[in-house]
Amino acid sequence: MSSATRRDWLLSDQPASRRQARLGQAYRTWLAFRSNWLAMVGLGIVVLLILVALLANLIAPHDPLLGGDLRTERFLPPLSEGHLLGTDDLSRDIFSRIVHGSRLTLMVVVLVAVIATPIGLLVGTTAGYFGGWVDTVLMRVTDIFLAFPRLILALAFVAALGPGIENAIIAIAITSWPPYARLARAETLTIRDSDFINAARLQGASSARILWGHVTPLCLSSVIIRVTLDMAGIILTAAGLGFLGLGAQPPQPEWGAMIASGRRFLIDQWWVATMPGIAIFIVSLGFNLLGDGLRDVLDPKARK
Repeated sequence: MSSATRRDWLLSDQPASRRQARLGQAYRTWLAFRSNWLAMVGLGIVVLLILVALLANLIAPHDPLLGGDLRTERFLPPLSEGHLLGTDDLSRDIFSRIVHGSRLTLMVVVLVAVIATPIGLLVGTTAGYFGGWVDTVLMRVTDIFLAFPRLILALAFVAALGPGIENAIIAIAITSWPPYARLARAETLTIRDSDFINAARLQGASSARILWGHVTPLCLSSVIIRVTLDMAGIILTAAGLGFLGLGAQPPQPEWGAMIASGRRFLIDQWWVATMPGIAIFIVSLGFNLLGDGLRDVLDPKARK
């Protein structure tokens, strides 16, 4: 099948099968997404982050944990020979530490999304579908979490669990699910009395099957958009915990911890704290641009 024939097959107004209809819808979504150049920039940044994290051992020219000679390689400025972004107070290559730090950043983002998204979907769809006292109890618990700023609540959980990247991930995940629950509940309220839901009930489908087989897939696109837009906040929260010494512990190359260690030398050796700060800014911007692009193509309310 030639490319032109394949394109016509995907864009057909009369698909011959469910598979063709699904592939055609996915292709139309991709075409709409591709037309937004800012979204493509965001996608490029996110893909670059993933590649850098996967190939960190090949990209980084130096060991991120071991420094060089403290007499001759301490506080080397950017573009020094062998050190693209300079070195820190322990003669460690900043570029190598940023590259390996991308692994920690990506791990935090992925694990928080994997933990928080199902919790938010479960709570929100259950509350919206059953209503009554179930809705009241679940939403009041959600409101309690939403009453506190995310970073403050994460600080409280990390202080209780103890410092460390694993506990930081758990704390961020615990504080990230409430917005997803509210969004899933709102979506569920609009579709729980739809004709196809009533038809499923008449056919004898259980509540669990209706929730996970019919309601949750319809809520998923809105939640995915919100999760993508929240990635920047998750990265900043993780960096904030690292900056305060409650996230990844030294000598791990975590971007927030790198800023914390470099803030003492900000006047004379500005690059020590500035370079990881730029990395946080670029990655956060990439996720925001990607989330905006996904919202434009996946959110039915945003379509013209």
